[in-house]
Amino acid sequence: MSFADRCRRDVQAHLDVVSEFFDAHAADVQRAAELLARALAGGGKILLFGNGGSAADAQHLSAELVNRMTRDRRALSALALTTDSSILTSVANDSAYDQIFARQIEALARPGDAVVAISTSGKSPSILEGLRRTRALGLPAVGLLGNDGGGAAALCEHPVIVRHGVTARIQEVHILIGHLICEEVEALLVPNIPGGKPI
Repeated sequence: MSFADRCRRDVQAHLDVVSEFFDAHAADVQRAAELLARALAGGGKILLFGNGGSAADAQHLSAELVNRMTRDRRALSALALTTDSSILTSVANDSAYDQIFARQIEALARPGDAVVAISTSGKSPSILEGLRRTRALGLPAVGLLGNDGGGAAALCEHPVIVRHGVTARIQEVHILIGHLICEEVEALLVPNIPGGKPI
């Protein structure tokens, strides 16, 4: 198969997955944004985490919230738990890799906060442990998940599942979902800016 043929195949697969997901689950994405906006409106912060490409998505979406997505507005409190190499490596080395997010949630999460867990499988032990700690603290969790959601789906207050088996396609939809969530959070929290609406 030529490169051009692979491009056509993968672009069409991408478009199919995006269309199928949003035809069925646009309302789920809106509800996730509303959950996060409520936490921020109440003075809480958003803690995001994932492994590999999902770690990059956690950092990307945290940046959109702290800085801006499409509107000039106050900074929104968001923190990716994937960025402090000393914490990550010390917990992985001295305790266990599956505790890298759970320990940070224990240390940093406060009442009123919310969590976003990102996982294409929903099965990663570090994701599951982070969500278990979130649940023990009584905090709401949004899960951007793939495949069938794995064990993470049952641990999230609001799972948003891209039901597909190819990791790359899931990740592509996850970042689109994340961008749409950030745009909706801005619209809910800054209604005085044209296009905004009150929460």
